[in-house]
Amino acid sequence: MTRAIDYGNLMHRAMRGLIQEVLSGIAEHGLPGDHHFFITFDTRHPEAQLADWLRARYPEEMTIVIQHWFENLVVTDEGFSITLNFGNSPEPLVIPFDAVRTFVDPSVEFGLRFETQDPDFDDEEGDDDAEAPTPHEAEVVSLDKFRK
Repeated sequence: MTRAIDYGNLMHRAMRGLIQEVLSGIAEHGLPGDHHFFITFDTRHPEAQLADWLRARYPEEMTIVIQHWFENLVVTDEGFSITLNFGNSPEPLVIPFDAVRTFVDPSVEFGLRFETQDPDFDDEEGDDDAEAPTPHEAEVVSLDKFRK
């Protein structure tokens, strides 16, 4: 069996660690200057927690904005929880880092996009030595879709 370096997963972990470090700093010190974030996540992730009405409205993915008002930002090794305001209704969210699809800070034109492949990868021939495709890849995302 040939051993290979799995750059895709290494990059995935490094980028998730970057998001964790940034959000930890925000939880401790608040948002500096004009920084703010657009974070898109997979609402179908089994560990994502959000109100039933939000999950019904966003059955696949949802983009949140961390900018003017947020409370209770708590960051762990697995993800983060935060309370955001939806139409004058504060709602708590729990977002695992593995559910994050994009992380964008338009104030400094920085963005990441995480591509995921179908988690139901099925080895039809039953070959235990077959290699599954890399589950996650990371890349810098274009900020054009977030511009006003």
